[in-house]
This record gives sequence, structure tokens and C-alpha cells, in this order.
Amino acid sequence: MAATKIVVVGGGAGGLPLVTLLGRRLGKHGIADITLVDSNNIHVWKPRYHEVATGAIDADLDAVDYRGHARLNHYRFEPGTLSGLDSQTKEIRLAPVNDDQGQEVLPERSLRYDYLVLAIGSCSNDFNTPGVRDHALFLDSRQQADRFREKFLNACLHANHNNSPLSVAIVGGGATGVELAAEIHHAISMLKLYGHEHLDRKQLNVHLIEAAPRILPALSERVSLAAHTRLEGLGVKVHTHTMVERAEPGTFVVKDGDNIEADLLVWAAGVKAPAVLGTLNDLERNRINQVVVEPTLQAVGHPNIFAIGDCAACTLPGAERPLPPRAQAAQQMAHHMARSFERLLERHQPMKPFRYRDHGSLVSLSQYSSVGMLMGNLKGGNFFVEGWLARIMYISLYRLHQAALYGWPRTLMLLIAGRFNRLVRPRLKLH
Repeated sequence: MAATKIVVVGGGAGGLPLVTLLGRRLGKHGIADITLVDSNNIHVWKPRYHEVATGAIDADLDAVDYRGHARLNHYRFEPGTLSGLDSQTKEIRLAPVNDDQGQEVLPERSLRYDYLVLAIGSCSNDFNTPGVRDHALFLDSRQQADRFREKFLNACLHANHNNSPLSVAIVGGGATGVELAAEIHHAISMLKLYGHEHLDRKQLNVHLIEAAPRILPALSERVSLAAHTRLEGLGVKVHTHTMVERAEPGTFVVKDGDNIEADLLVWAAGVKAPAVLGTLNDLERNRINQVVVEPTLQAVGHPNIFAIGDCAACTLPGAERPLPPRAQAAQQMAHHMARSFERLLERHQPMKPFRYRDHGSLVSLSQYSSVGMLMGNLKGGNFFVEGWLARIMYISLYRLHQAALYGWPRTLMLLIAGRFNRLVRPRLKLH
């Protein structure tokens, strides 16, 4: 009897842990044939894109190679980008793969599935603001983070040579915008150690622009206030109640206020699912292209199709809104899906509804500090954490992600290798 074919599209915070668990539990024993589809060849944890963008981490050293990881964890990897879905024939279409010169490497292909899991994440929502796509940088992918780093380093070279100010304007006071603003200040401090003797944080102007009354609007007021205070202490100019009408070269045009000019414009506001989901007419979607799913994470009307992570609109019983687009939600969904497939394929038991446990949120302010809330059971309360304790907890989240992919022995070896790398490599990626 042929093994059940499970295809997972997207190797991010949800998709990669899912195929890892399925490969170890089902693929290793021939119960299922698991295939991961992704447009990239490597995985970099998306919550660290702001560090990739400033060179705080070298993504090449920190990345997971899908092919190598697939071999170790008993699943297949298929490079490609989802372009279509036929739920009747149970096939997905993948767009052709081209090289940097536009030459076709792989043609358009189809993959058959018995069960399909969509885990393609999310991207920034520019709300069709004029000029944003033409004049602003984004941090939705490794390639965009690399592009920001190239432009940022070139701007730093120019500012150092001319002994002139450097300015960056970031739209979006969520976690990405806040973390990037702090990380830029840290990068300038590091660059001063590597030959940029005229570059100084006193000449750095970072603008953080948020339309809401406060930054980090999805988190508590206490976390928001703490982050706001620390950013202003670093020298970041925080603009709340500020709506951007359009982007022009080097300028964000603001409604009812002064325009904000900068050498680099960054858009990190809003979230929506990738546009390809809007073309999958078989599936029910919401206004931001997320696939509407049942509490079991099955797409409405399609028992063989699932969606997890940021691309899923999952409203649990008793809740008014879908789950927030967070890495912890994607990871919990991945573990739930792995258990569900085990029950379904090994014990022929029905799917169980997903249960989300909010463990809180932490926001990194680079090497300077972190702030956040942890959910606890004592007195049913939440715990505000800040400073180095919060920083250690923030770092531990990534180590837990690595442990899910590699296991603790390999994760500890990676940690030791990283310490040795610091002895011979610059503290910032300089190219």
C-alpha cells in the first residue's frame, strides 16, 4: 500500500517544525511520504530578519538548509512557489524556477497530495499607499533583509566619508519596526569599531512612525510605554497618531503633519497573507487573503486541506477575532497538526480542535534590553519583564526553535560553534 502523501507549502515558523515532526514520526517508518515546498533553499527564522537586515547575525551561518535538513529528518524538499490549486484532482501547481539571469532551471510542475498544509506565512500590508512599493524597503523575506543591509551599509559608508548625518524612517510601530529601530542604533555603535570613525549615534536620526495612539498596539500599555521610553532613550524619534499618505523619493508624506525625510525608507506596517492565496478560488478567504479554517485547522469545506500560521484565519470557539499572526501560534499549530496526522494515519481517529495557549510576547531592543509580558498561572495573572532577564528569555525562544529542528544535542553544539565564531569573525556582518 502506497504511503499517504502529505505536502506542506512553506518552510517557516510553522511549516518547517511540522515536516520535521512528521518526518521523524511518520516518514521514518514509511507511514507517510512528506514533501516540503518552499521558494527558498534555506530557512532563516523570520523574527530575526531585523538582525539580518543590520548585520547583527550572519544569516548564512544561522540558516537551515532544507535539503540537508530533509535528509536528516526523513522528508523531501521541492523548490518552488505555489501558483495554483486544484482541490478536485488534489494537485498543486508550482511556478517555474529561474536563476538570477532569468534562465529557467525547473519548469512549471504539479504535485499530487492526499493532505495539503498551507503554511506560507504573511507579508507587510501597504494598504495600497501610493509610492510605497516604489520607494520603501520591506523586511518580509531574507532577500529583502539582505537588500536593506546593502543599502544601509552603503549609506553608512557615505555618511562616514562626508561626516554627515544618517537618517532612517520606519513606518509601523509593531514588533518589527520597534526591533529594527533599536537594532540600527546598535549597528552604528558596532560600525564605529570597524573603521567608521566619523559615524556616531549622535548623528543618527531614526524615525518610528505609527498611526495608532501608541507603539506595539497589540500588546499591553505597560509594554508599549516601556518600549517607547527605551527607544527615546536611545535617540529614536517616535511619531504616534501619524498617518502616512504616500511615499516619495526620500520622503514619507504625512497627513496633518510635517513630512518625514530620510536616507532610507522602510515599511513594516500591517499584515496580510501572500497574494497567491487570493487566486485560490476553491478556498474561503478573509479580506487579507488568509484561509478561513475550522477549529481543527481544516479549510472550510475542504477536509483534506489545512492552513497554519499567519496565512490561517483561525477563530476559536468563544473568541471574537482570529488568532494573532505570531511565531508561537504557528509553532503550536505545527505540533497540533503533527499529533493530528499521527492519530489520523496510525490510529484512524478523528481530528481534534486546536487549542492555543498564549505564553506572552517579548520585544527585543537589540543588545540594550527587551520588554514583554509572560502569561502565568499564579493568580491567573500576567508578568511584566524587562531588561536583561527579558533579553535572555527572548534569546531562549530562538534556541527552543532550533531544538525543535535539530534536537538539544545539536542545538548546544551550534551554540558552542557560534561562540567560537565570535573569536575570529567581526561582531557585525560588514558585507
